[in-house]
Amino acid sequence: MVHDGSTFTNDMEVIANMHQVDLSTLDLNLLKLFEALVRERSVTQAGLRLGLSQPAASRALARLRTMLGDRLVVRGKLGLELTPRGEALAGPVTKLLDDARGIISPAVFDPASATGRITIAAHDHLSLMVLAGLMARFERHAPALSLHIAQPVGDNVRLIEQGGADLALGIFKALPGSFHRRGLYADNLVCVARSDHPGLADGLSLKRYVGLRHIAVTISGVGESAVDVALSALGLTRHVALRVPHFLAGAMLVADSDMILTLPGRLARLLAKTLPLALLDLPLQVEPLSPAMIWHERFHRDPAHVWVRQQLVDVVASFNTVA
Repeated sequence: MVHDGSTFTNDMEVIANMHQVDLSTLDLNLLKLFEALVRERSVTQAGLRLGLSQPAASRALARLRTMLGDRLVVRGKLGLELTPRGEALAGPVTKLLDDARGIISPAVFDPASATGRITIAAHDHLSLMVLAGLMARFERHAPALSLHIAQPVGDNVRLIEQGGADLALGIFKALPGSFHRRGLYADNLVCVARSDHPGLADGLSLKRYVGLRHIAVTISGVGESAVDVALSALGLTRHVALRVPHFLAGAMLVADSDMILTLPGRLARLLAKTLPLALLDLPLQVEPLSPAMIWHERFHRDPAHVWVRQQLVDVVASFNTVA
Protein backbone atom coordinates (compact mmCIF):
# COMPACT_ATOMS: atom_id res chain seq x y z
CA MET A 1 0.00 0.00 0.00
CA VAL A 2 1.58 3.27 -1.15
CA HIS A 3 0.57 6.49 0.61
CA ASP A 4 0.30 9.48 -1.71
CA GLY A 5 -0.61 13.11 -1.23
CA SER A 6 -4.33 12.38 -1.26
CA THR A 7 -3.95 10.14 1.79
CA PHE A 8 -2.23 12.91 3.69
CA THR A 9 -5.02 15.31 2.71
CA ASN A 10 -7.71 12.86 3.77
CA ASP A 11 -6.16 12.47 7.21
CA MET A 12 -6.07 16.22 7.62
CA GLU A 13 -9.74 16.39 6.63
CA VAL A 14 -10.69 13.76 9.24
CA ILE A 15 -9.26 16.01 11.93
CA ALA A 16 -10.43 19.32 10.51
CA ASN A 17 -13.94 18.38 9.43
CA MET A 18 -14.89 16.81 12.76
CA HIS A 19 -14.46 20.16 14.49
CA GLN A 20 -13.88 22.86 11.83
CA VAL A 21 -10.32 23.51 12.94
CA ASP A 22 -8.59 26.52 11.38
CA LEU A 23 -5.52 24.76 9.96
CA SER A 24 -3.47 27.93 10.35
CA THR A 25 -3.78 27.46 14.12
CA LEU A 26 -3.15 23.70 14.15
CA ASP A 27 -0.39 22.94 16.66
CA LEU A 28 1.40 19.72 15.79
CA ASN A 29 2.94 19.65 19.26
CA LEU A 30 -0.55 19.17 20.70
CA LEU A 31 -1.13 16.29 18.30
CA LYS A 32 2.18 14.81 19.47
CA LEU A 33 0.81 14.96 23.01
CA PHE A 34 -2.33 13.13 21.87
CA GLU A 35 -0.20 10.46 20.21
CA ALA A 36 1.78 10.04 23.44
CA LEU A 37 -1.45 9.82 25.46
CA VAL A 38 -2.71 7.04 23.20
CA ARG A 39 0.48 5.09 23.88
CA GLU A 40 1.02 5.84 27.57
CA ARG A 41 -2.57 6.32 28.85
CA SER A 42 -1.10 8.72 31.44
CA VAL A 43 -0.71 12.50 31.29
CA THR A 44 2.47 12.32 33.38
CA GLN A 45 4.08 9.59 31.26
CA ALA A 46 3.01 11.24 28.02
CA GLY A 47 4.60 14.47 29.23
CA LEU A 48 7.83 12.67 30.11
CA ARG A 49 7.93 11.16 26.62
CA LEU A 50 7.81 14.71 25.21
CA GLY A 51 10.04 16.35 27.83
CA LEU A 52 7.17 18.17 29.54
CA SER A 53 6.49 18.55 33.25
CA GLN A 54 3.18 17.24 34.57
CA PRO A 55 1.64 20.74 34.87
CA ALA A 56 2.80 21.64 31.35
CA ALA A 57 1.35 18.38 29.98
CA SER A 58 -1.96 19.08 31.73
CA ARG A 59 -2.12 22.57 30.26
CA ALA A 60 -1.34 21.19 26.81
CA LEU A 61 -4.11 18.61 27.19
CA ALA A 62 -6.58 21.36 28.03
CA ARG A 63 -5.57 23.22 24.86
CA LEU A 64 -5.84 20.01 22.84
CA ARG A 65 -9.35 19.38 24.14
CA THR A 66 -10.35 22.91 23.19
CA MET A 67 -8.82 22.57 19.73
CA LEU A 68 -10.57 19.27 18.99
CA GLY A 69 -13.78 19.92 20.90
CA ASP A 70 -13.74 16.73 22.95
CA ARG A 71 -12.32 15.40 26.22
CA LEU A 72 -10.42 12.76 24.17
CA VAL A 73 -9.31 10.81 27.28
CA VAL A 74 -11.11 10.10 30.56
CA ARG A 75 -10.08 8.29 33.71
CA GLY A 76 -10.76 4.54 33.80
CA LYS A 77 -9.94 1.64 36.09
CA LEU A 78 -6.57 0.99 34.45
CA GLY A 79 -5.60 4.56 33.59
CA LEU A 80 -6.81 6.92 30.92
CA GLU A 81 -9.27 5.60 28.35
CA LEU A 82 -10.02 7.10 24.95
CA THR A 83 -13.44 8.58 24.28
CA PRO A 84 -15.18 7.45 21.05
CA ARG A 85 -13.84 10.56 19.33
CA GLY A 86 -10.39 9.86 20.72
CA GLU A 87 -10.56 6.32 19.31
CA ALA A 88 -11.61 7.71 15.91
CA LEU A 89 -8.73 10.19 15.86
CA ALA A 90 -5.96 7.86 17.07
CA GLY A 91 -5.19 6.35 13.66
CA PRO A 92 -5.43 9.54 11.56
CA VAL A 93 -3.31 11.53 14.04
CA THR A 94 -0.60 8.87 14.07
CA LYS A 95 -0.59 8.78 10.26
CA LEU A 96 -0.49 12.57 10.03
CA LEU A 97 2.49 12.81 12.38
CA ASP A 98 4.29 9.96 10.63
CA ASP A 99 3.90 11.77 7.32
CA ALA A 100 5.17 15.00 8.89
CA ARG A 101 8.19 13.19 10.33
CA GLY A 102 8.86 11.64 6.95
CA ILE A 103 9.03 15.08 5.35
CA ILE A 104 11.68 16.39 7.73
CA SER A 105 13.54 13.22 8.75
CA PRO A 106 16.94 12.46 7.20
CA ALA A 107 17.07 9.92 4.40
CA VAL A 108 19.84 7.95 6.13
CA PHE A 109 20.13 6.32 9.53
CA ASP A 110 23.33 6.26 11.56
CA PRO A 111 22.98 3.70 14.36
CA ALA A 112 26.04 5.01 16.19
CA SER A 113 24.44 8.42 16.76
CA ALA A 114 20.77 7.37 16.84
CA THR A 115 18.68 8.17 19.90
CA GLY A 116 15.07 7.42 20.83
CA ARG A 117 13.14 4.26 21.53
CA ILE A 118 12.07 1.25 19.50
CA THR A 119 8.90 -0.45 20.74
CA ILE A 120 8.28 -4.13 20.02
CA ALA A 121 5.12 -5.99 21.02
CA ALA A 122 5.82 -9.62 21.88
CA HIS A 123 4.72 -12.27 24.33
CA ASP A 124 7.20 -13.63 26.84
CA HIS A 125 8.43 -16.65 24.88
CA LEU A 126 9.42 -14.65 21.80
CA SER A 127 10.97 -11.92 23.95
CA LEU A 128 13.12 -14.57 25.64
CA MET A 129 14.22 -15.90 22.27
CA VAL A 130 15.45 -12.66 20.74
CA LEU A 131 16.09 -10.06 23.45
CA ALA A 132 19.59 -11.08 24.50
CA GLY A 133 20.89 -11.07 20.94
CA LEU A 134 19.02 -7.90 19.99
CA MET A 135 20.24 -5.95 23.02
CA ALA A 136 23.81 -7.07 22.32
CA ARG A 137 23.50 -5.59 18.84
CA PHE A 138 22.01 -2.37 20.16
CA GLU A 139 24.85 -2.06 22.67
CA ARG A 140 27.46 -2.67 19.99
CA HIS A 141 26.02 -0.63 17.11
CA ALA A 142 23.42 1.79 18.54
CA PRO A 143 24.28 2.40 22.21
CA ALA A 144 21.95 5.43 22.63
CA LEU A 145 18.94 3.67 21.12
CA SER A 146 16.64 2.06 23.72
CA LEU A 147 14.28 -0.86 23.39
CA HIS A 148 10.83 -1.17 24.96
CA ILE A 149 8.74 -4.37 25.01
CA ALA A 150 5.10 -3.31 24.96
CA GLN A 151 2.34 -5.06 26.85
CA PRO A 152 0.76 -7.40 24.27
CA VAL A 153 -2.81 -6.66 23.22
CA GLY A 154 -4.42 -9.71 21.62
CA ASP A 155 -2.50 -10.47 18.44
CA ASN A 156 -1.05 -6.90 18.49
CA VAL A 157 -2.35 -6.04 15.02
CA ARG A 158 -4.46 -3.14 16.27
CA LEU A 159 -1.54 -1.98 18.44
CA ILE A 160 0.60 -1.67 15.32
CA GLU A 161 -2.21 0.07 13.42
CA GLN A 162 -2.55 2.71 16.12
CA GLY A 163 1.17 3.32 16.47
CA GLY A 164 1.48 1.73 19.91
CA ALA A 165 4.43 -0.36 18.73
CA ASP A 166 6.87 -0.28 15.83
CA LEU A 167 7.01 -4.05 15.37
CA ALA A 168 5.17 -7.09 16.66
CA LEU A 169 6.42 -10.66 16.97
CA GLY A 170 4.06 -13.59 16.97
CA ILE A 171 2.08 -16.07 14.90
CA PHE A 172 -0.36 -14.25 12.67
CA LYS A 173 -3.12 -15.32 10.34
CA ALA A 174 -4.72 -12.85 7.92
CA LEU A 175 -3.34 -9.30 8.12
CA PRO A 176 -4.67 -5.99 6.81
CA GLY A 177 -3.38 -4.96 3.39
CA SER A 178 -1.32 -2.16 4.95
CA PHE A 179 0.85 -4.66 6.86
CA HIS A 180 4.10 -6.42 6.03
CA ARG A 181 5.20 -9.78 7.42
CA ARG A 182 8.54 -11.60 7.51
CA GLY A 183 8.87 -15.11 8.84
CA LEU A 184 11.56 -15.64 11.45
CA TYR A 185 11.96 -19.41 11.84
CA ALA A 186 10.08 -22.71 12.01
CA ASP A 187 9.73 -24.54 15.30
CA ASN A 188 8.25 -27.82 16.52
CA LEU A 189 6.41 -28.39 19.77
CA VAL A 190 7.98 -30.57 22.45
CA CYS A 191 6.91 -31.71 25.89
CA VAL A 192 8.81 -30.78 29.06
CA ALA A 193 8.66 -32.35 32.51
CA ARG A 194 10.83 -32.07 35.59
CA SER A 195 14.08 -33.92 35.05
CA ASP A 196 13.34 -36.53 37.74
CA HIS A 197 9.69 -37.09 36.85
CA PRO A 198 8.79 -40.56 38.17
CA GLY A 199 6.58 -41.62 35.29
CA LEU A 200 8.69 -40.78 32.24
CA ALA A 201 11.78 -42.96 32.55
CA ASP A 202 10.67 -45.00 29.52
CA GLY A 203 9.74 -42.01 27.37
CA LEU A 204 6.39 -40.53 26.54
CA SER A 205 3.72 -42.48 24.69
CA LEU A 206 0.51 -40.90 23.46
CA LYS A 207 -1.48 -42.82 26.09
CA ARG A 208 0.83 -41.59 28.84
CA TYR A 209 0.77 -38.04 27.45
CA VAL A 210 -3.03 -37.91 27.58
CA GLY A 211 -3.11 -39.45 31.04
CA LEU A 212 -0.83 -36.89 32.70
CA ARG A 213 -1.87 -33.55 34.21
CA HIS A 214 -1.07 -30.66 31.88
CA ILE A 215 -0.23 -27.00 32.20
CA ALA A 216 -1.57 -25.06 29.22
CA VAL A 217 -0.34 -21.65 28.18
CA THR A 218 -3.22 -19.51 26.92
CA ILE A 219 -1.80 -16.45 25.19
CA SER A 220 -4.83 -15.01 23.43
CA GLY A 221 -7.57 -16.91 25.23
CA VAL A 222 -9.31 -17.41 21.88
CA GLY A 223 -9.85 -20.79 20.23
CA GLU A 224 -8.40 -24.23 20.92
CA SER A 225 -4.66 -24.85 20.96
CA ALA A 226 -3.03 -26.81 18.15
CA VAL A 227 -2.44 -29.66 20.60
CA ASP A 228 -6.10 -29.93 21.55
CA VAL A 229 -7.18 -29.75 17.91
CA ALA A 230 -4.79 -32.61 17.03
CA LEU A 231 -5.99 -34.68 19.99
CA SER A 232 -9.63 -34.04 19.09
CA ALA A 233 -8.99 -35.39 15.58
CA LEU A 234 -7.95 -38.65 17.25
CA GLY A 235 -10.97 -38.65 19.54
CA LEU A 236 -8.81 -37.83 22.55
CA THR A 237 -8.68 -35.10 25.17
CA ARG A 238 -6.12 -34.20 27.83
CA HIS A 239 -6.62 -33.05 31.39
CA VAL A 240 -5.52 -29.42 31.68
CA ALA A 241 -4.98 -28.94 35.39
CA LEU A 242 -3.70 -25.36 35.15
CA ARG A 243 -3.84 -22.54 32.64
CA VAL A 244 -1.33 -19.68 32.76
CA PRO A 245 -0.68 -16.76 30.38
CA HIS A 246 3.13 -17.11 30.24
CA PHE A 247 5.43 -19.90 29.08
CA LEU A 248 8.10 -19.00 31.64
CA ALA A 249 5.64 -19.33 34.53
CA GLY A 250 4.45 -22.66 33.13
CA ALA A 251 8.00 -24.01 32.82
CA MET A 252 8.90 -22.98 36.37
CA LEU A 253 5.79 -24.70 37.71
CA VAL A 254 6.56 -27.87 35.74
CA ALA A 255 10.07 -27.96 37.19
CA ASP A 256 8.55 -28.24 40.67
CA SER A 257 5.63 -30.63 40.04
CA ASP A 258 4.53 -33.76 38.20
CA MET A 259 2.63 -31.78 35.60
CA ILE A 260 3.87 -31.51 32.01
CA LEU A 261 3.91 -28.65 29.52
CA THR A 262 3.92 -28.53 25.73
CA LEU A 263 5.86 -25.61 24.31
CA PRO A 264 8.04 -24.54 21.33
CA GLY A 265 11.22 -26.60 21.06
CA ARG A 266 13.66 -23.69 20.79
CA LEU A 267 12.23 -22.13 23.90
CA ALA A 268 12.29 -25.48 25.73
CA ARG A 269 16.00 -25.91 25.00
CA LEU A 270 16.70 -22.38 26.20
CA LEU A 271 14.77 -22.87 29.46
CA ALA A 272 16.38 -26.26 30.10
CA LYS A 273 19.73 -24.47 30.44
CA THR A 274 18.59 -22.92 33.72
CA LEU A 275 15.68 -25.10 34.91
CA PRO A 276 15.76 -28.84 35.79
CA LEU A 277 13.67 -29.88 32.81
CA ALA A 278 13.63 -33.00 30.65
CA LEU A 279 12.66 -32.56 26.98
CA LEU A 280 10.56 -35.26 25.35
CA ASP A 281 9.33 -35.71 21.82
CA LEU A 282 5.66 -34.87 21.46
CA PRO A 283 3.81 -38.16 20.67
CA LEU A 284 1.45 -36.31 18.39
CA GLN A 285 1.61 -34.81 14.90
CA VAL A 286 1.20 -31.02 15.12
CA GLU A 287 2.01 -28.47 12.43
CA PRO A 288 5.29 -26.58 13.06
CA LEU A 289 5.01 -23.07 14.45
CA SER A 290 6.06 -20.17 12.22
CA PRO A 291 6.74 -17.01 14.25
CA ALA A 292 6.99 -13.81 12.22
CA MET A 293 7.50 -10.10 12.67
CA ILE A 294 4.94 -7.66 11.30
CA TRP A 295 4.98 -3.92 10.73
CA HIS A 296 2.89 -1.20 9.15
CA GLU A 297 3.41 0.15 5.65
CA ARG A 298 4.17 3.61 7.04
CA PHE A 299 7.46 2.26 8.47
CA HIS A 300 8.36 -0.02 5.58
CA ARG A 301 11.05 2.22 4.07
CA ASP A 302 12.01 4.15 7.19
CA PRO A 303 15.83 3.71 7.49
CA ALA A 304 15.78 3.23 11.28
CA HIS A 305 13.00 0.68 11.04
CA VAL A 306 14.75 -1.19 8.23
CA TRP A 307 17.88 -1.37 10.39
CA VAL A 308 16.03 -2.75 13.41
CA ARG A 309 14.26 -5.37 11.31
CA GLN A 310 17.60 -6.48 9.89
CA GLN A 311 19.00 -6.85 13.41
CA LEU A 312 16.13 -9.18 14.28
CA VAL A 313 16.74 -11.20 11.13
CA ASP A 314 20.44 -11.48 12.01
CA VAL A 315 19.68 -12.51 15.60
CA VAL A 316 17.42 -15.29 14.38
CA ALA A 317 19.99 -16.39 11.81
CA SER A 318 22.61 -16.63 14.56
CA PHE A 319 20.61 -19.02 16.71
CA ASN A 320 19.38 -20.96 13.68
CA THR A 321 22.99 -22.10 13.21
CA VAL A 322 23.11 -23.66 16.68
CA ALA A 323 19.50 -24.89 16.99
